[in-house]
Amino acid sequence: MLLGAMAGSGVSMDFCYAWTPFLAWFAAGALKFTINSIKAKRMAFGLIGYGGLPSNHAAIVSSMAALIGFREGADHPAFGVAITLAFIVILDANSLRRQVGMHAAAINRLTASAPLRETLRERMGHTRNEIAAGILVGIGVAAAVFFMAPRL
Repeated sequence: MLLGAMAGSGVSMDFCYAWTPFLAWFAAGALKFTINSIKAKRMAFGLIGYGGLPSNHAAIVSSMAALIGFREGADHPAFGVAITLAFIVILDANSLRRQVGMHAAAINRLTASAPLRETLRERMGHTRNEIAAGILVGIGVAAAVFFMAPRL
């Protein structure tokens, strides 16, 4: 309803902000799949998910922050909010989620001989290099959208 009212009033919607994070997620995922496949010397469908190079989480949040910075300027309040969100997500990926992965590895070692045990996923968080690569992917996607998509 609101979208219809906005369209009728001459206000246009800018969908670049909606699809840029999706493009960053897709680009980081495709790059991660390619890197994992090269390392494993086979199609690495089983290695898709959390962890690895580049960080999907870092790519997603940095793409939005970068796009807002490119389009609205670094002095815009939305840029500050996006940077704050990016820091929270990136810190979580580097610290909390890595700790969860280390706990999973310890639990897997402790329960290695248990019958009917379910192995926990150990690769959860990201290293600083994986996060940095994700940030670069996100900024690259945002730059591509900024320079290739006309402002509506």
